[in-house]
Amino acid sequence: MIYLDYAATSPMTPKALKAYCEVAGQYYGNSASLHDLGGQAHYFVEQARAVVAKSLGVNSDGVIFTGSGTEGNLISILSLALSADKGKHIISSQAEHTSVHAALNTLEKMGFVVTKLPLQQDGCIHVEHLREAIQEDTVLITLQHVNSEIGSIQPIEEIAEIAKQSNVLLHVDCVQSFCKLPLKQKVDAITVSAHKIGGPKGCGAIYINPKLRVPALAPGVTHERGLRGGTLDTPAIVAFATAIEDYQYELQHYEALRQYFQKSLPETCRIIECKGQLPNICGVLMKRVEGQYVLLKLNEAGICISTGSACDIHSESGTKAILSMGYSIEAARQFFRISFGPATTFEEIDRLQKALSVI
Repeated sequence: MIYLDYAATSPMTPKALKAYCEVAGQYYGNSASLHDLGGQAHYFVEQARAVVAKSLGVNSDGVIFTGSGTEGNLISILSLALSADKGKHIISSQAEHTSVHAALNTLEKMGFVVTKLPLQQDGCIHVEHLREAIQEDTVLITLQHVNSEIGSIQPIEEIAEIAKQSNVLLHVDCVQSFCKLPLKQKVDAITVSAHKIGGPKGCGAIYINPKLRVPALAPGVTHERGLRGGTLDTPAIVAFATAIEDYQYELQHYEALRQYFQKSLPETCRIIECKGQLPNICGVLMKRVEGQYVLLKLNEAGICISTGSACDIHSESGTKAILSMGYSIEAARQFFRISFGPATTFEEIDRLQKALSVI
């Protein structure tokens, strides 16, 4: 199989897999236990926490390990929203990850009002529209750094400045951008995940500014500053840190792959171009052919792709990003996503091009 679905998940790197197995086999104590095995596990967890903090440029006191990016978004958004006391208005976009919409739906049931901004044709929200959407009772802005469907990069630096000036908390979903694109501005909360960069599935982390007094979603839990209960998965956490230290985003390689792919596309296909974009994520439209059909035929040819976020595969209305940019439902249904990884070769792009030509 040719794997071209790295935006959904990536295989574990050899170093991360080795670290996982070694820790699982030798240091299996509960990191909260007071005996020596527990102390060893605790040491490894704290070393990993420091690695995550360094990669984000934040204080390790604010890093909380989670079971996924989805759980991280839920905890971050709910905790920040419920910590604020000046109002119940939140700003987001129409194209966020499903977990963000789930958190916002929960808050709406609790009386919060949510403004969801559309994307422009360049794949980004309009910064001035964001500024205009802020009200006296706005307590939180939550946005993706990089969209997982089309790779568009949101202007987080400008947004962070607006949030700071307006005294509004800012949460950024960095699951897709983590270790690929740095955050150049301080924000109040960040979500990241391990399996997008060669770490294990079922492991992620959030940063919540330790200066903020956020309530526990489940009062009484004792792990992770009382924000997330349950015994920590020490092997996964160590493998996560190993993947961070091992990861290199080869920008020039991905740009070359994207250009090569674009030149070889059949005339009925086009890549969705954005103002700022991660080159390893290619959102594609094929005229008169549904994306799900393309996925199935490529799978028969031994090529793995997707029709968007893995969390939206059962949606019948197309991808959120395409619809938010103003495309019709018919066009959105023609969408499929190709995403490159470190192991992707030009020969694999050749095979992909031939398979697309057949379709």
